[in-house]
Amino acid sequence: MTTQTLAQSGTRANEGVAAAVVAALLGLGLVFLAGFAPASALHNAAHDFRHTQNFPCH
Repeated sequence: MTTQTLAQSGTRANEGVAAAVVAALLGLGLVFLAGFAPASALHNAAHDFRHTQNFPCH
């Protein structure tokens, strides 16, 4: 292996770690937002989403 090949594999590993950290932060953010949001806001958001997907909810 050349030095360039080793450097590229290390960069790919770092990108994977960075992607996992970003995904974890987004996931935790969604959990906290849903956990602290008022129930009526969550209900209205789900209700509006169902309408946008043409899913009957009434």
